[in-house]
Amino acid sequence: MRIGIAGIAGRMGRLLAEETAAAGATLAGGTIRPGAPLETLPAGLPVMTDIVALCAASDVVIDFTHAHAARAHALAAAETGTPLVLGSSGLTAAEEAAVAEAAQRTPIVYAANFAPGVNLFLAVAERMAAALPAAQYDAEIVEMHHRQKVDAPSGTAVALGRAVAAGRGTTLEEAGRESGRDGHTGARGTGTIGFAALRGGQVVGEHTLLFAAASEHISLTHQSFDRRVYATGAVRAALWVSGRAPGLYGMRDVLGM
Repeated sequence: MRIGIAGIAGRMGRLLAEETAAAGATLAGGTIRPGAPLETLPAGLPVMTDIVALCAASDVVIDFTHAHAARAHALAAAETGTPLVLGSSGLTAAEEAAVAEAAQRTPIVYAANFAPGVNLFLAVAERMAAALPAAQYDAEIVEMHHRQKVDAPSGTAVALGRAVAAGRGTTLEEAGRESGRDGHTGARGTGTIGFAALRGGQVVGEHTLLFAAASEHISLTHQSFDRRVYATGAVRAALWVSGRAPGLYGMRDVLGM
């Protein structure tokens, strides 16, 4: 299988290249941004500036670049019929809608997080939320990432919020989000889902989901210590999605959950 990597000169791009080789797949090439360092790339690797050319040269493309590129990359994948594994976080509702539309023409695996443990975390969170009434158990999500992360709350934190809302038979938008509390905010809304985003140092990713009632607290925590776990999961998704029918898939589909 030929796997292409968008943003191959970046930190995640280099890990994805290593994991592609480790999986026995062929590295078809990658796109780079202007001025990206080429000395870190494998010798002889085809380097492209055009995402359409990368899609045409690949059996599957993996994209962990930037939310603002997701629409264009999904469209390119749809135009060439190339399966896409999309791991960019911070997409707007309009950008997610564009990805879903592109998935009508080509298979796309889109996930907030490609670590197997996180996806198990999401499944458990949904089941716990279904068992713990929103009127008695407030749901709070606390996440911490490295100081360079530009979006908050993280995509994984939002996915946790959506899992809690789904367990309670609603959506995150309908349940309501509380974040960035400061000053005289008034009492916490019943049934809302709270978010707190911490940034500092070089934390790869930490997420805690807390259900707080008057008589007990229950918390779940996941910690990532190496970004390689995301790259390994994304390559696993790339191997899985090849040959699938057009549609929008998640990492839970890849894991058979």
